[in-house]
Amino acid sequence: MYSRIFKIDKELDESIFLFGARQTGKSTALRKQLAGSIYIDLLDTSIKARFRRRPGLLYDMLKDKPESTVVVIDEIPEVPELLDEVHRLMSEFGHIFVLCGSSARKLKRKGYNTLGGRALPCYFYPLVSAEIPDFDLDHALLYGMIPPHYTSRNADRKLSGYIDVYLREEIKEEALVRNLGAFQRFLEVAALSDGEMVNNSNIAQECGVSSATVASYFEILEDTLTGYLIPAYRKSMKRRLVQAPKFYYFDVGVANHLLHRKELTRGTPEYGHAFEHFVIQELVAYLGYTHNEEKLSYWRTYTGTEVDAVLGDARVAIEIKSVEEVLPRHLKGLKVFGDEYPESRRIIVSLDPLNRTADNIEHIYLKDFLIMLWDGKL
Repeated sequence: MYSRIFKIDKELDESIFLFGARQTGKSTALRKQLAGSIYIDLLDTSIKARFRRRPGLLYDMLKDKPESTVVVIDEIPEVPELLDEVHRLMSEFGHIFVLCGSSARKLKRKGYNTLGGRALPCYFYPLVSAEIPDFDLDHALLYGMIPPHYTSRNADRKLSGYIDVYLREEIKEEALVRNLGAFQRFLEVAALSDGEMVNNSNIAQECGVSSATVASYFEILEDTLTGYLIPAYRKSMKRRLVQAPKFYYFDVGVANHLLHRKELTRGTPEYGHAFEHFVIQELVAYLGYTHNEEKLSYWRTYTGTEVDAVLGDARVAIEIKSVEEVLPRHLKGLKVFGDEYPESRRIIVSLDPLNRTADNIEHIYLKDFLIMLWDGKL
């Protein structure tokens, strides 16, 4: 059992929506961190059926409870009609709700009550390095950081089952797409684009669907928290910049499985892609957990000069390389970025164990970078 960085009880000045992809550990954290709360599990089919028949049962249960009673409703998208009752209980009695789910799509798609801003959205992520005392980088790069997969001896089989369940439960049962075969092909092609700039037209040709359909598929992955688009940084004084976003699956292990990667060897392009994905995954989780207002983007000129990650308004630029010795050629993007944004902090994260600063570029070993990140020193 890992001690999760995200402390739900510290968010409860008001009600929250807690969203996160399946099996990231939301329910486990809720039961552990909010053990004294009223807990309603809508994955219990009998409980779900009763609330579907009579949503007002929730009001009857809670109307006599003390003011500011904490109530957890796990998998609220299963019975979104309960949100009207939640709204009423919040207004009349000031109860605090933690409304948990793997996707907000069901709520948005059917226009259900989303409480008009009375519940703030929070997000739960796969494990991060700071939560694992004996963190194993190569294991994480191959199998990812979804808790059951990171700890399993049969992680590859679990990943296969996970993707099948995702397709069945999140896509088929919700009828989000008509052509499951095309969508499954899209998942694989999207994995080929993992960490790359998105080109909807090229992906559409590979999948045999329209560009508009590909755009809707990416929207499904974002809404179900199975992937995210990292925008291009656009503020430039001198150079013409690329505008297309990059796509990443929410967990590097999912991308590896869809790409049929059974092993990763240091020094190969595949290892380098997984290494970059992992660092981006940590950055996304850090910004989400700390409610950091800075946006994560990447920077690329039309001549192909690139920096993998940019925080905020060019405050920090990060190049990610899985090399064990940083050479001058690895610093090209950061040097050009520095010419454009001379006030920026520039960092190269690598497997080079010799931390140093040269030409105003910080060379930081990955494990030291992760400590620095989660200590809030980035």
